[in-house]
Amino acid sequence: MYKNKYIMETKKIEAIIAPPAPHFVGDGFRVHGFIPGSPRLSHRRMDPFLILDYNSKINFPPKEIPRGVGVHPHRGFETVTIAYQGSVAHHDSSGGGGVIHQGDVQWMTAASGILHKEYHDKEFSQKGGDFQMVQLWVNLPAKDKMSPPKYQAIKAKEIPKHILENNAGTIEVIAGEYKATKGAAFTFTPINMYNAKLHKGGQANFSFPENYTTLLLVIEGSVKVNQDTDIPLDQLALFNNKGTDFTVEATEEAIVLILSGAPINEPIATHGPFVMNTREELLQAFQDFNAGKFGYLEE
Repeated sequence: MYKNKYIMETKKIEAIIAPPAPHFVGDGFRVHGFIPGSPRLSHRRMDPFLILDYNSKINFPPKEIPRGVGVHPHRGFETVTIAYQGSVAHHDSSGGGGVIHQGDVQWMTAASGILHKEYHDKEFSQKGGDFQMVQLWVNLPAKDKMSPPKYQAIKAKEIPKHILENNAGTIEVIAGEYKATKGAAFTFTPINMYNAKLHKGGQANFSFPENYTTLLLVIEGSVKVNQDTDIPLDQLALFNNKGTDFTVEATEEAIVLILSGAPINEPIATHGPFVMNTREELLQAFQDFNAGKFGYLEE
């Protein structure tokens, strides 16, 4: 019997990953390094996502000098920071920067080379409080790796929202498209990035091409996927590359980060803060950085 190409096939979960032991990046970000955390989550399997660092909820006491990460370089990819609680300030050598608060997103394209620093916003640092963030590294294709640096500051109020039926909740479309609601961010390759904010019992349906790398991270609450698999708080679900459609139902009030991107399918050469296609390009990146070609940024 021939398969009807118009019948939607369920995209099933390949693995559920508990948060790895946390470590500090600088003194301001206590993160669980999901990607690349194991052979299952290798750069090749997670393409185009290079790193997923999850700063699960932590309470920072007040501090006069803001915690954070000092000046450091990047080339060949993009960093995306999503603020769930707390505030982060950013500055870079291309002139980009600002402060993101709860619900905001900063999307920095390092591309040909940039210096940047990230730290707790001064006001937040002085008051202290709950802090929760996600930072992604998103790869760039070879043709765009040496494009000019770019910075997108996306405020919560600017993120398009799709209201679900039956008071199920809201899908915030950071990038890509959800049921004709287009995302706020510019991307070089096809990437869908949503915050699904679901009320208890609320359900949302998702559909992506089967070859897209697709992930789900539970930020708040807990959910059930495809009516049969429970995903608890702070856990990551990796979907397999068969099927296209899946459902997410909140078993309590929930916030879920949904990621799905088209693989770039190019060689990856990476060392520290640089992600290129060849070893020669990596060596050139270090030479350019040491020669001051990434600009200047005061500590």
